[in-house]
Amino acid sequence: MKLINKSILTVAITLSTASVYYAQQVQDTVSKSKDIDEVILRGVTDIAKDRKTPVAVSTVKAAQILERQGNQELVELLNVTPSVYATKGGGGFGDSQIVMRGFESRNIAVMVNGMPVNDMEGGTVYFSNWTGLSDVTSFMQVQRGLGSSKLAIASVGGTMNFITKSADMKKGGIVRLGVGNNDFLKTSFAYNTGKSDKGWSSSFLMSRQTGATYIQNTDYESYAYYFALGWEPNKKHNFQFTITGAPQWHDQRSYAPSISDYVRYNPDNDGTPDRTYNSDWGYYTNSEGKRVALSNRSNYYNKPVIMLNWDWTINDKSKLSTVAYMSNGRGGGTADLGRVNGRGLTTLVNGQPYFRDAQGLYNYDKVFAENAAVNASTANAGSTLVRRASINSHNWYGILANFQHKINDNWNFSVGTDDRYYYGYHYQVISDLYGAQGYKDANNKNIAPNLVTQTSDYKKLSWNPFGGSQVPLNERVGFSNDGEVIWYSGFGQVEYTKDNLSAFLQGSVSNQGYQRIDEFVQDGITVQRNQTVNRKTGFKNIFGYNIKGGANYNINENNNVFANIGYYSKQPFMNTVYPSNQQVVNPQLTNEKIFSAEVGYGFRSAKFSANVNIYRTQWKDRALRRNIQVPDVTDAYAEMNGITEIHQGVEFDATYKLNKFLEINGMFSWGDYYYKGNATGTTFDGNNNPLTVAGDSNTTTLYIDKVKVGGTSSNSIPQMTASLGATVKPVKDLSIYAGWRFVGKLYSSIDIATFSNIANQDRGVLKLPDYNLTDVGVSYKIRLRDANQFFTIGANVYNLFDTTYIQDGATNNFVKGAGDFKDIPSGATAQQQYSAYINNPNNFYKGIDTTNRVFFGFGRTWAATLSFNF
Repeated sequence: MKLINKSILTVAITLSTASVYYAQQVQDTVSKSKDIDEVILRGVTDIAKDRKTPVAVSTVKAAQILERQGNQELVELLNVTPSVYATKGGGGFGDSQIVMRGFESRNIAVMVNGMPVNDMEGGTVYFSNWTGLSDVTSFMQVQRGLGSSKLAIASVGGTMNFITKSADMKKGGIVRLGVGNNDFLKTSFAYNTGKSDKGWSSSFLMSRQTGATYIQNTDYESYAYYFALGWEPNKKHNFQFTITGAPQWHDQRSYAPSISDYVRYNPDNDGTPDRTYNSDWGYYTNSEGKRVALSNRSNYYNKPVIMLNWDWTINDKSKLSTVAYMSNGRGGGTADLGRVNGRGLTTLVNGQPYFRDAQGLYNYDKVFAENAAVNASTANAGSTLVRRASINSHNWYGILANFQHKINDNWNFSVGTDDRYYYGYHYQVISDLYGAQGYKDANNKNIAPNLVTQTSDYKKLSWNPFGGSQVPLNERVGFSNDGEVIWYSGFGQVEYTKDNLSAFLQGSVSNQGYQRIDEFVQDGITVQRNQTVNRKTGFKNIFGYNIKGGANYNINENNNVFANIGYYSKQPFMNTVYPSNQQVVNPQLTNEKIFSAEVGYGFRSAKFSANVNIYRTQWKDRALRRNIQVPDVTDAYAEMNGITEIHQGVEFDATYKLNKFLEINGMFSWGDYYYKGNATGTTFDGNNNPLTVAGDSNTTTLYIDKVKVGGTSSNSIPQMTASLGATVKPVKDLSIYAGWRFVGKLYSSIDIATFSNIANQDRGVLKLPDYNLTDVGVSYKIRLRDANQFFTIGANVYNLFDTTYIQDGATNNFVKGAGDFKDIPSGATAQQQYSAYINNPNNFYKGIDTTNRVFFGFGRTWAATLSFNF
């Protein structure tokens, strides 16, 4: 495996910005390269090289990003790669989700120029914080399985590496305008100075994106900024300073409605689902008598990054690459809190939602009126219904160093360190009183029950999160706890290359220290899990390691084979170390164990290339926490322990270049993902009170042995995908493409309530209907007399045939058997009730029960762009 040593002038977390201009300039370089590693990359970046690195890999080039993204989420472009499933999640701006080989993003290493960006407490990646990556990415490389990164990261499902371009490109700039459905509007301007005779260069970009998505009431506004200053004083040293950020706010759809609600609240009343339906918003009448939209679920965040990179070419055989960076994120997400007259936003009265209108939206006038009638100062705690914001801010500092040395023509080695410090702030504040006088909170045990009247407007997020004070303790509600994480690791790798054989052996060790700090705890007085606890837990240090190796052999100039194998001892996430949001270390804490093996074959010729991979991964002692949606309960969650998963499958992808006018691409992947053995689960509400949704106790056995693997939130996991696409270039500068995609064996998310009943084990996870989608697009370049000046016009249509499909499921409601009706009071027998139920077409949608909660995919959408390069 080969590292690319020549440096570029953007680093690691060049997160949210930089320009399409960069991507357009690198496009020709990538397209004409025989190997992807000919593109200039940074020394800390591990990029797989074709017919040399023994991993399964797919690459999406800049040309595809520019021509096909439009108003899609960037990760959706990866849907044409094997074993990858990316959806829009709830449908809000940047709320996309991705699954790779059946593993979700928290267990996929997401990297920018080789540096990990997964959250240090829970491994999550919120793509709304990285929406500007489309403006800077030269290409995305997906390494499925173990991957080639040397860092001590547990890439259980694989690695996503976004590779950006540098500030030292040739002088020039770009102005770009994008429009699309639902008032989508994106404008951007970027300029690059080029490199001076003394080695100085700089680049900057500003962009703004606004509009709404296909879903009701999902307005958003997003900005992006980027500045890079580079200096190359000589051939031995290369420095760069970069700052970038992308503040945004967006209204969301977080709750997955039932299929029956999609149909019930369709204004056309034609028996079909309204795919745009969003149950997380409504209207209220303001003081001027106007109806104003109000969202209960919104997100806002700003995560700028400052970084400094130094590449030092010590001599012809040795090089040291170092990156130091910092990132302070500020923001959070909103939802409801409390109850008024004993009722929450989702409470049912006589089987009907109390605070909803005939359109299925929240009736905020009713909420405001009932809140106004409550004397909040004398009422019990939690007796008004308000909107709160859960703050999830952090300070993150890191340094990554990698020393590479070439021993001789056959042997290379590298050693390095990856060290990080992270401090996360987590608490709730009131963002809208919904007409109440205030909200009384009694969760802070350090003060008397406190009436909070201060509110925070999420749409007025500061662009400068590096300063500013936290909200005072007496204005916090619900919870207030911090997470402190210290991570330090070392890694090493030995590489061997001779003739047609290349091989590597890599190992890493790491220590991850977690400390939980609860501001609502009284030192030495508060009791949790029968233990007296303190505000600070002290650090719990957990040792982890991994070892992996692989080899590739080129049989001849057309054929090659490879194999890799590896083992990870992976530290659990913070909410497993301190379960149920308490200050007590998990007494059964253990590392998760992952063993993976893979073999592959590749074929290359002038016109045709193809890859075939076979893999198997076993994941033992997995612990996970997922949000669950319980009627009349806000922010319920479940903790599952002792899970073992098997993920195995076959992947195929191919490209055929018939001639210079036509290129055809295709892929197929088949998987078999299932649980091995049973597990345990516990359920809690948002205030960590035990829930009994799984039976008489909040702790239960989960009967999941041999059950197909499902998602862990409101998402689904497919075990069969396929795609076929064609690009036609009938004349110079005109490109037309069409793509078809199939998703099958799509399984809903797993839940505790279903699998605590052994009778449901044979039913398994709910299988959702298969679906097919077709996208089309066109791009045309208008060249001016100056070769460096040209216009580019592009247009895309997604879901061309307006197919109605379910992309994600949140529940596992199956058709009931006759015996399940025996306790329903009725004059009919259980068998008669069962027959009546299954023969009623209103109870089923494409064969699944309409009580299931799902997210339908977007209907037909479109986007068009116009850009000018100069």
